Amino acid sequence: MVKTIKSIVIVFAAIAVCYSAGYGCGRLLKHMLTEKIEYPATERQDVVDDYFGTKVADPYRWLEDDNSQATAAWVEAQNKITSEYLSSLPAREKIKSRLEQLWDYPTEGAPSKHGNWYYISRNSGLQNQSVIYRKQSLTDTEEEVFLDPNTLSEDGTVALNTATFSKDGKLFAYSLASAGSDWVEIFVMDAESKTLLKDHIKWVKFSGASWSADSKGFYYSAYDAPKEGDALYSAQNTNQKVYYHRIGTSQSDDTLVYADPSRPLHYFHGGESEDGKWMFVTGSAGTSGTELLYKRKGEKRFKTLFAGFDYDYIVLDCYDDEALIMTNSDAPNYRLLSVNLNTLNCKDLIPQTEHPLEGVSTVGEYLFAFYLVDAQNKVLQYDRKGNLIREVELPAIGAVGGFDGKREDDHAYYLVTNYTTPGNIYHYDLASGKSTLYHASEVKFDTTDYTTSQIFFTSKDGTRVPMFVSHKKGLKLNGKNPCYLYGYGGFQINLTPSFSTTAAMFMEQGGVYCVVNLRGGSEYGEQWHKAGMLENKQNVFDDFIAAAEYLIDSGYTSQEKLAIAGGSNGGLLVGACMTQRPDLFAVALPAVGVMDMLRFHLFTIGHGWVVEYGSSENKEQFEYLYKYSPLHNLKEGVHYPATLVTTADHDDRVVPAHSFKFAATLQHCHAGDSPVLIRIDTNAGHGAGKPTAKRIEEAADTYAFIFENTNTKYKTIK
Repeated sequence: MVKTIKSIVIVFAAIAVCYSAGYGCGRLLKHMLTEKIEYPATERQDVVDDYFGTKVADPYRWLEDDNSQATAAWVEAQNKITSEYLSSLPAREKIKSRLEQLWDYPTEGAPSKHGNWYYISRNSGLQNQSVIYRKQSLTDTEEEVFLDPNTLSEDGTVALNTATFSKDGKLFAYSLASAGSDWVEIFVMDAESKTLLKDHIKWVKFSGASWSADSKGFYYSAYDAPKEGDALYSAQNTNQKVYYHRIGTSQSDDTLVYADPSRPLHYFHGGESEDGKWMFVTGSAGTSGTELLYKRKGEKRFKTLFAGFDYDYIVLDCYDDEALIMTNSDAPNYRLLSVNLNTLNCKDLIPQTEHPLEGVSTVGEYLFAFYLVDAQNKVLQYDRKGNLIREVELPAIGAVGGFDGKREDDHAYYLVTNYTTPGNIYHYDLASGKSTLYHASEVKFDTTDYTTSQIFFTSKDGTRVPMFVSHKKGLKLNGKNPCYLYGYGGFQINLTPSFSTTAAMFMEQGGVYCVVNLRGGSEYGEQWHKAGMLENKQNVFDDFIAAAEYLIDSGYTSQEKLAIAGGSNGGLLVGACMTQRPDLFAVALPAVGVMDMLRFHLFTIGHGWVVEYGSSENKEQFEYLYKYSPLHNLKEGVHYPATLVTTADHDDRVVPAHSFKFAATLQHCHAGDSPVLIRIDTNAGHGAGKPTAKRIEEAADTYAFIFENTNTKYKTIK
C-alpha cells in the first residue's frame, strides 16, 4: 500500500523614467497612484443572517456565485485597477528579471528504481513543470524522457499531481490536475513502452492510485460525478467512496470497496498491505483525528482497529500480519506502534520521546524516524524490531526528507535544505550510515553572504515561541530594514527551514526574511497544535503580533517597513492580524485566505475544517469565530495597511468568494491612502502545481507592492 506520512501557495511594464529620477519621485508616484485609484462600485445587498440572536450582515453574499455574470464583471473590474497599479510600479520589471535569473537553476529529485529503470524528476530551471526522465543505470550518461507534463498544455497549467508504479514496475498510474483545481483525473501507462492505456478515472479528489500487491489494479477515492448545473469549483463535496479499479476495465465497472452514507461529510482512503493479505480504510471527519478499519483480504466486512476521531492513526507499513502505525494516542509527541492483526496485540516499537515524531519512513530492513527539535529535523535509524542503530549524521542543519524505498534496497537517498541553501541530495548506505553527496544545487546566489538565526520571543500569555530570521551578514539593527514576516499556525502543519528564490531576492535587497513557528502547528507536538485550534485560535494571532513587535523592538525593522504574509490558513492569519492591529504593519498580503469564518463549511471541502476551527452552527463556537473572523471585523473609517489580496478563479479548496467578499468590504471600510487591492489569477487554483511562469509573475507583483509601500528602493544586482 502507499505509505502515508503526515506532513500534509499579471502585470507588466515599469515606469523606468520616474524611478531613475530618484527615491523622492518614487514617493510622489505612490501618492499619485493611490490618489487615482477609484475602486469598483460594489453593490451592497440587504442580506442578514441570524446566529443565535446575533444579526450578521452579509452585503456581498452575491459574490459567492462565481458563475454569475455580475461576479465575472466585478472580477474584471478589480483586476483592471490592480493591473494598472502594479504595472506602474517602478521596481516591478527589475524584480521580475532578477527572479527569473535566480529561478533559472537545475533542480532534481532523488532517483528511484522501478522494474529495470531508474526514474528521476528534474527541472532545468524555468520549465513550468518538472519532467520525469529515466535510465537503466545511474552511471549512464544517456537518458530518455518518460513523462513531460509541459507538453500537456500550452501554458503549463496541467500539472502532475500524484505518481505511483505498480509493485512489479510494469505499470505507471499518475493523476493530472488542470488549472490548479483539486479535482484530478488518473491515467495509466505501460511503463516499458510508455504507451498510454485506456484506463481513465475521473472525479477524484485528494487521492491517487494505491496499487494492489499483485499489480493488477489500484484503489482510489472519488466522489459521484456532479449533476448538470452543479458548481464544480464551489459546491460542497459529499459522500467520498473507496473503489478498486482493475487494469483494462472501465471506471463504470470499478468495485465499490467502502462507503458510509450515514457520514456524508467524512473522507475515506484505502489500500492493501505489501503482501496483499490485509486491507485498510482510514476515515476522517476533518483535517485531524482518524479511525482505522481493517479486514483480511477476501472477507466481506471491515472491522474497527482503532475507533475515531480523537487521535490520529497512520498506517506506514504492513508485512507478515504486523502493521506499523504512527499515532498520537496517549502520546502527544507521537509514537510508532506494532500491531499484530491476528491477536490485536500492540506494542511500542518507537516510544514517545521529549521531541515530536514528525514521521517514519521504511527502506530495507530499517525504520527512519524524523524528529523535530525546535522546528529542525534530526533523524534516527532503527531496525525493524525498534532497536536504535544510530543517529544519522546530517551534513547540514535544516529540514530533511527522504530515506524511503523498497524492502530489498541496501541504500537510500535523502535531502537537506534550509533558508540559505537549496536542497542537496545525499546517498546513504544503510549498513554503514555513510552519506555521500549525490546532487548539489548550484544557485546564482552567494549563500555564504547570508545567515539564519533562530530566536525565541514571548507571546501575550507568556508562551515561548521560536522564529527563524534570515538576512545578509552584517545587518544593522537600526529599524530601517524592510521585513517579510510569514506564518501559518494551524492544521498540525510545521514550518521547517526551506530555501526560497523569492526570499533570496528579498535578502539581496537588504530585506529581513522571517518565518515564525506559531501555535496551531505541531512543532512541539499535539499540545502545540491544540493550543492554536478551536477556542484557542486567538493564541495564533497573538503569537504573530508578538513576533512583529519583537522584530520592531529589536531594531530588525519598523512598522513602516514591515510586511506580513500567509496563505490559506495563513491568509486567515494575516486577515485577523491586520484587522486586530492595523497600526502595526505597513503591508498585508493575505493569499487564498479563509476570511469568512461563519460560512467556510458550506463550500467544497470546508466542512473538513470544522475539526480545526469550529462551526457557526454551534452557539459557543459561533461566538469565538465571530470575534476574529477577518471579514466580520473590518470597521469603517479605519486606516488599514496597504493590502494585496491574492486568489485564483479555480481555487476549489478555499473558494475565491472568501477573498472577493473580504476585498469588497476592505475597500468599503478603508479610510487611508494606502492601496487595498485584489489580484485574481486565472487558470490557477490554491497553489499546488502552479506553473513557474505564473509563480514568477505573482512574486514580482507581490514584492513590487512591498517595495512601493515600504518606501524601499530596488538596487540593481551586478
